[in-house]
Amino acid sequence: MLSRVAPWLTSARPAGPAAGAVDAAGGSIRPLTAEDTAALWSLVRPDPVANVFMAAHLEAAGTAGPTASGARILGCFDDGALVAACWAGINVVPVGLDAVRGAQMGAYLAAANRHVSSIFGPAEGVLGIWSTLQHSSADPFDVRPDQPLMELRGTPAVEPDPSLRFSTPEDLDALVPACVAMFEEEVGYSPLAGGGQHYRHRVKSLIEHGHSVLYRDAEGEVVFKAELGNVSADAVQIQGVWMNPAHRGQGRAAAYMAAVVELSRRFAPVASLYVNDYNHRAMAAYRRVGFEQVGTFATILF
Repeated sequence: MLSRVAPWLTSARPAGPAAGAVDAAGGSIRPLTAEDTAALWSLVRPDPVANVFMAAHLEAAGTAGPTASGARILGCFDDGALVAACWAGINVVPVGLDAVRGAQMGAYLAAANRHVSSIFGPAEGVLGIWSTLQHSSADPFDVRPDQPLMELRGTPAVEPDPSLRFSTPEDLDALVPACVAMFEEEVGYSPLAGGGQHYRHRVKSLIEHGHSVLYRDAEGEVVFKAELGNVSADAVQIQGVWMNPAHRGQGRAAAYMAAVVELSRRFAPVASLYVNDYNHRAMAAYRRVGFEQVGTFATILF
């Protein structure tokens, strides 16, 4: 059975070896503590776009140690030095993992028997984790090994559409169905499967943090929407981009995306996103706006 867990819910349990250190070939893996915070930042800062998820967490929590979410950050150590890391919650997100250390991390996670909704991030680390975790995991319903990671620094190459704006609480009832439609298109199942109130609360939280943008027409219908999914002081990762099917094919996506970039500048100087390699229409629109590929992500969905 597919595990189809709502990816916005927190992890329930750090089971098995996640409670302590274990040896791996050439080093060791253990959960990080508050004392490891500076070392983790030293891994994150060299690539703020690829590591925006972890940077956003560190800025919010102020620590590499355990937090109330139930997730843990696991560290790979060589001779006592932190050389790579991995967020391990309901989602798994690597930082600085190559194929070999990714495979070691996958074996660690398998022994910990964690319930995972997705693995995403830099492709080498994700696919390294999956190379060993797959032997004890539920079958994924999608493996996306090649997702261009793109960024835009500076001014968009097209004129932003001025009608795009930050969402307000009054938009919630119209926005939730649009978010559900996007999720179903992108992921393949309804986000309401994990409970409608949980998902509605997530959308509400994005609005409250200023991380939701949209355009509604004169009838109040959502024409376009996007989220600033991960936000740090250095970079914003744009997610949840969706155009109402009734308005597709009209050449408007680039101007809306340019407006998303301009609004994201209130938080950080660099806008980024990752996209499925087969979504040629979206990649063409992003390139028209001025996004350039700077890396490759991968995603495993359960």
